[in-house]
This record gives sequence, C-alpha cells and structure tokens, in this order.
Amino acid sequence: METNLKMLIQLCDQELSNREYSFMHHKSISEAWEELLQWMIKNGYESFNESIGYQYCNEVFGSTVSSGIKKSDRVRLRAVRMLISYQIDGDFEFRTPYVSKASLIGQTGKHMEEYLQYLRKIVRQADDTITLKRFFLLALNTYLENRQIALEDVSIDIFADFYVKQNYTLASKNRCNSTLRQYLRYAYDNGITSKDCSIYILPDNYKKHCKLPTTYTEDEIKRMLEAVDRASAIGKRDYLILLLASEYGWRSSDIVNFSFSQIDWDKNTITFSQQKTGNAVVYPLLSSVGNAIIDYLKNGRPDTNIQQIIVSSWRERKGKKIAEPTIHSIVSKYMKYANISNWEQKKHGPHSLRHSLASNLLKKNVSIPIISTVLGHQSTETTKVYLSINNTMLKQCALPIPSLKTDIYEV
Repeated sequence: METNLKMLIQLCDQELSNREYSFMHHKSISEAWEELLQWMIKNGYESFNESIGYQYCNEVFGSTVSSGIKKSDRVRLRAVRMLISYQIDGDFEFRTPYVSKASLIGQTGKHMEEYLQYLRKIVRQADDTITLKRFFLLALNTYLENRQIALEDVSIDIFADFYVKQNYTLASKNRCNSTLRQYLRYAYDNGITSKDCSIYILPDNYKKHCKLPTTYTEDEIKRMLEAVDRASAIGKRDYLILLLASEYGWRSSDIVNFSFSQIDWDKNTITFSQQKTGNAVVYPLLSSVGNAIIDYLKNGRPDTNIQQIIVSSWRERKGKKIAEPTIHSIVSKYMKYANISNWEQKKHGPHSLRHSLASNLLKKNVSIPIISTVLGHQSTETTKVYLSINNTMLKQCALPIPSLKTDIYEV
C-alpha cells in the first residue's frame, strides 16, 4: 500500500489520464490534491492513510460525505476519497456517498430494517434496488431521529423541509418519493402507523423518460470497433468489452461479472442472470464474441485464478475484477478514437450501445418482443423506452395536408 502522498498522487494522476478525464476536471482534481499535500506538510504528516484523509475532510469541509457541503467543495472531497479508495483497493470508488454508511436507528429505523428484509426475502428485490431504498430510508430516519419526530407525526410540511435539507436533484427526489411512499403504505398496512402517511408525499412532475435515448448508427459502432489496437493485450480486452456491449447490449455490471461458468462451448451459448434484474437470459455465442474471448484468454489476460473473464491489467489491480466505471471509460475512449461526431455532447457509455442495439434492430424491422428478449426485459413496455424515434418509419405514417381554401390566407 502506497503511503507516500506524492507517489500516490502520481499513480492516481496516471489513472485519470488512462480514463481520459476532461482537461478541466483533471485540473480541478489535481489542484485539490495539491491543497491536501500542503495541508499535510503544514501539520507535519509524513504518511497518508484513510484516517488522515478523513481528518482533512472533516477539518476543511466538515464532512466525509457530500450531504450538507457546498457544491464547490464536492470536487475537493471527491479528490481526497479517490486517493483513499485507490490506496486501499487500487481503484476509485464508484461515486462519493451522499450519506454515511450508518445504521438505521431508533424504533423507526428498526421498522425500516424489517421492511428491507421483507423486500429481500419475500418480494425478492435485487440487492442494488434494496441498497438504493436503504439510502433514502436512512436519510429520512436520520432526519426524524435528529428532530425527535415519530413516523406517526409526519406531515406535508415536515416532508417539505426534509427535501429542502436533502437538496436532491429532481430525479433523486422522484426516486425518494417512490421509496418513501411505498414504505409508508407498508407501515400503515402492517400497523406501524395508525394512518396512511403516504398521502403526505406529494406527486412531482418528473418524467423519467422525457428525453430521447442516445443512439449510434451501425457504421459508427463499426468504426469504434475498428479503432481498437487488437495487437496489444489491453486492446484485446477492450475489443471484447465493446463487443459484449454492442452485440449483446450488456450493462457494465454484466460485463464485469462475465464468468467462465456462463459459457457452454458445446452448445455455443452464454447463460447468466442479469445483475440488475436477476432475469435469466440465454445468448447465442456469436463467432465474433467467441473468437474475441479466445484471443483475449490466450494472448491478453493476465495470469489469475478468479472466475471473471475480464480482469484489470493495471499495476496493483492486475488480475483482479475490473471496475464498472472502467467500462464507461473504455467505451468513451474508443468513441473519441473513432472520431464519432458530437460524442462528448451525447451519452457515451455502454448503456448508449444498449440503446443503439435496440434502435438498430428496430430499423431492421425486428419486432419489439424479440428486441425485449435480446435485452433481457420481462416486459415490452420496458423495451419501448429504449427505442429512439425511427424517422424513416414515421414518414410513412404522415398524412397529406388538405388544401386550404380561405379568403384570409393565400394558397
């Protein structure tokens, strides 16, 4: 573990370059690291560790999480947490947590914990979904306990103040609304509260799918694949990642967890349960994907005993499971190399390739139920939001404009 801060900063700086952070973002993080270095010199610290990093955060920002700090300080906080997570795990944490990983406390917290266990064991919701719900329930639990407010006593005004204190984005508020509304109905149905307090969660105007999904043409995706240097070990890995994202529409979580046990070489199939939904999906092992896997295993993959096929090649992380944010960085890198028009102004991660697969299949007149099967959706309604408007097909639906006969306008 590297404890010399200057050396640690050099390693993290190289990682930023590898992930192709924008010039301004890279500059902001580097400046924050320099401030931390000067603080350590001033206080006589020679070695850097998690404890000292959090001491700096508490002294300078007043917190080790993003909740309650100024927007201008969040990049500086993120910079310090990058150093801490890289020192411990050899990789940056996915995002700065909004609240600390505290326990649900008090009687309200006890009931919330029981509710989460109910979702896990009875409803069988995915772990990621439960983690997100815990995030919002913990925020409400902390708010109520700090003010000694019982769940029974919540009101519209209390929830209004709660949201002001949380400073959520519109999207986060929408998700929080949904989580709290469902919990409060559960609390009423199970006798935890004598009234249905979910009525105090007012509806919002957020439209989750109000924007058209970002898509790329088959030609643009082909150019992106051709931009990979497949002669290098990293290129062989990156080429496989891009194929999994573009040919199968896999999410980052599915790519990083892709394992040997999921491949049946005799039947030429790949079978696994999606990380996000838990849905079991069977894919044909395409020749392009199969050959890329073999090439990577023979000529690019570091020696390691882990079950995941795709692993890191970078120093301390070599041979270990690759991180999800790295998938986004890889896709973005080759969009840049392929000179795809306006890629920086659009969504440019693996999910954009998932949208593109759905859109390009639709352009080939593939039916929505089949596209839904390819993407692993249980409902075609979920699939529909992945499909961008097909202008060519829309033009076929256009009705002729009747001639206008009036003395007011000239024809």
